[in-house]
Amino acid sequence: MNSLNNKKDTRVIAFYLPQFHPIPENNEWWGKGFTEWVSVTNAKPLFKGHYQPKIPADLGFYDLRVPETREAQAELAREAGIEGFCYWHYWFGEEKRLLERPFNEVLSSGKPDFPFCLGWANHNWYQKLWDPNGKSDKLLIEQQYLGKDDYINHFNKVLLPAFKDKRYILVDGKPFFVIYSLDKKEQIREIVKIWRDLAIQNGFEGIYFVAVQRNESKKEIHDLGFDAMYRLQDYLKTYVNQPFLKKVFLFLNIKLFNSPRRISYKSLSNNLYTDEDYEDDTIPVLIPNYDHTPRSGSRGFVITGSSPKLFTKQVKKACSYLKNKKDDHKLLLLVSWNEWGEGNYMEPDAKHGKGYIEALKSVIK
Repeated sequence: MNSLNNKKDTRVIAFYLPQFHPIPENNEWWGKGFTEWVSVTNAKPLFKGHYQPKIPADLGFYDLRVPETREAQAELAREAGIEGFCYWHYWFGEEKRLLERPFNEVLSSGKPDFPFCLGWANHNWYQKLWDPNGKSDKLLIEQQYLGKDDYINHFNKVLLPAFKDKRYILVDGKPFFVIYSLDKKEQIREIVKIWRDLAIQNGFEGIYFVAVQRNESKKEIHDLGFDAMYRLQDYLKTYVNQPFLKKVFLFLNIKLFNSPRRISYKSLSNNLYTDEDYEDDTIPVLIPNYDHTPRSGSRGFVITGSSPKLFTKQVKKACSYLKNKKDDHKLLLLVSWNEWGEGNYMEPDAKHGKGYIEALKSVIK
């Protein structure tokens, strides 16, 4: 087991969505051949200056079953100074998985030769997340927690083969692993303990567990067995903390003009970090842009005014929180590499080209 970590001032890990290829379930739910590109290309501008649809540039409307696409993504990420991808993976219980093919092929082929880790997206899938016109919260597939035998099977089938790969990202000599939802706390506590014990039994020093912090305190998260956490939704504070008249303006836009909620990128960056980001157990995040309207239409949330120049400032600010951390803990989580359906991506597009990649590179390298 070897880490490909390079000792440097900043370790950027980018979340990677494996959605861009057809699967039988999406064919059934949304129609033959559905991928996220359908939502992306059908998006429309909903207010003056709203950049939609967002059109990919260098990589085009890719299919993640194509090895050359995955190689090209890794090359662009490497150019940007990103250490590796955190691939989201889905295990709903009883070996039910979705969207697993791209990562399975990365693992089995050894290519691209680019570091990676895994994040478990342990949440239900609902219709409302994908259909801008859907008025019901139809459950598509449920996240199940089926007990010890299923947790052990999950570890042996998915985690262990990945952990053994020389490309797997380590922190303190432990595989870096993200768990998205803490809603089922007792089950999560059990899973963390079982998996950590299994990792030690298989020759690892443990697992470096990372949680998404929402309403939980740090103490609650550590009590569940996690080593670190990151805050994903601090941009909501920006909306809540707006001056009263600005709130009224935004409310009227939503109600009278069917316009999505929106905040400025400058406000986002101003509310993104706290003093906790100086601590080893808190990982600052980078958010290049965000626009949920391809999925949710006027019910979405939009960060306006993002640009490579402002992103550069955000990256510099995030890096300032790393100066006194240990080398292995100089981590930033980039949200995200290719979440095109949430307008949250680094990949080149028709408007900015490689601007965000160049911006990150200018700071990190």
